[in-house]
Amino acid sequence: MAIVCVSFVVFMGSGPARNGGGPRDAGDFGRIYGRQITAQDFQKAQAEFYIYYWMHYGQWPDKSASFSRDEAEREVYVRLLITEKARQLGIQVSEPALVTAASEFLRSLGRNGQPVAMDKFIQQVLTPEGLGVADLQNFLRDELVVQQMIQTLGLSGALVTPQEAGQLYDREHQEVSAQAVFFDATNYLAQVSVAPDAVAQFYTNNLAVYRQPDRVQVSYVFFNVTNFFAQAQAEWAKTNFTEYVNAVYQQYGQSQFPDAKTPDDAKAKIRDLLIRQRATSDARAVANDFANSVFAMQPASRDNLVAAAKQKNLPYGITAPFSAKLGPQEFDASPAFVKSAFELGADQPFAGPILAADGLYVIALANQLPSSIPPLAEIRSRVTQDFQNSEAVEFAQRAGTNFYFTAMVQLAAGGSFGKAAVAAGLAPQVLPEFSLSTSELPGFSERAPVGQFKQAAFTTQPGHISSFQPTRDGGFVLFVQQMLPVDEARKNQELPQFLSQVRRARQNEAFNLWLQAEANRELRDTPFYQKMAAGAAK
Repeated sequence: MAIVCVSFVVFMGSGPARNGGGPRDAGDFGRIYGRQITAQDFQKAQAEFYIYYWMHYGQWPDKSASFSRDEAEREVYVRLLITEKARQLGIQVSEPALVTAASEFLRSLGRNGQPVAMDKFIQQVLTPEGLGVADLQNFLRDELVVQQMIQTLGLSGALVTPQEAGQLYDREHQEVSAQAVFFDATNYLAQVSVAPDAVAQFYTNNLAVYRQPDRVQVSYVFFNVTNFFAQAQAEWAKTNFTEYVNAVYQQYGQSQFPDAKTPDDAKAKIRDLLIRQRATSDARAVANDFANSVFAMQPASRDNLVAAAKQKNLPYGITAPFSAKLGPQEFDASPAFVKSAFELGADQPFAGPILAADGLYVIALANQLPSSIPPLAEIRSRVTQDFQNSEAVEFAQRAGTNFYFTAMVQLAAGGSFGKAAVAAGLAPQVLPEFSLSTSELPGFSERAPVGQFKQAAFTTQPGHISSFQPTRDGGFVLFVQQMLPVDEARKNQELPQFLSQVRRARQNEAFNLWLQAEANRELRDTPFYQKMAAGAAK
């Protein structure tokens, strides 16, 4: 496929595919709509799902502690179903639409409206996961297919009337005027008595909190790509580099570099990308030679990396112990680096070269630290502080609950919220007016989540107080003064866009209902869903 994107075509080629670009092991993947699923079909859908997950959650599914392999496989089968249904419906994506989607995708990752360079995205994000340009192209194409299917199969959701949308707008945008009193744990720290026995018991009751995860230390040699720029420039100087850059620019134009103000600026970026690509290739070659020398040393020992680095007069380092979740402290390591580090062992003490944002690493296992719980004597100050904070939160929440009952009695007797608060030595605070559509409350975001303020306000009648609302650091009681009228001028201005949003949401709901019904029927013939059904039957 010839996509009009200079980084896709010129710099990265077709790119690698997940699992090294080869097909998965042969096996029975089941049938959808009567069509046999191949290993290549499954691998393609799996790669697309990985990119989808990264886009929405900022991490890869296999790196997420809250995501299971079964959930990932289920989502892959759903994508396979959607792809096959689109094929039956004859839904296709035009090349201009795909180019636009690629540009918007890169722009969404950048800052201040500037797109991220495709080659950097491929090198820093996709390549360490065994993904490439072909996977990204497939993902973008299928995302456009899904949008077309939503419009087709979710058509009933587009039938929302302006009147219904107006009612929904009123519900979401009517604002409330409210006051609150807060009970902060920090105000109760002085009341906490720190007895050694109580701290010890707190430590015993919370051992899981203090457990340190599995950690590793690795020694490493880093091959910085910037050290190879001069060599790369010299290599390009032996060719008709200027003519090549001009040819690339003539073929793809300046559109692929929207932050370039002139043709010369765009050509300069093309030169920089080509030089970086060659420098990375040169760095990889040197890193490969070093890695081969380390792997060839006998007997195999984790100390061989440092010994080889000394022989070749290369700088080396050793990380502090790090976990799989946080990674090394010394530098910003890629997920591939962390994954490789935790796969090291006595039978495989080395790994690399591992591609990073600015170079490549060859690593060796230096130390493995299994999960453990430090004795109280080592972390007594931390445990003591945690104990004090926990006790202060309990004091604060007890005070908040007592105030709620006292204030209820005073309001029932004709008193006011303000007088009840002052009598308890509290200072009521006026909240900014907010509605169900409010996304933040300036000045109060650290007090409690905005959703908790909404829940308390819109489940309490005007003129009444909410029950005590516990938070991580104490809690609050809310007094609802009044519901404010909707701004009709603003409503008339915003209603057309709001109507469009409601219709899109309803289309998505209709599509999801269709998708659920199709999945329940069509995916019954796949091994994964048969396994799930068998597990549920036990």
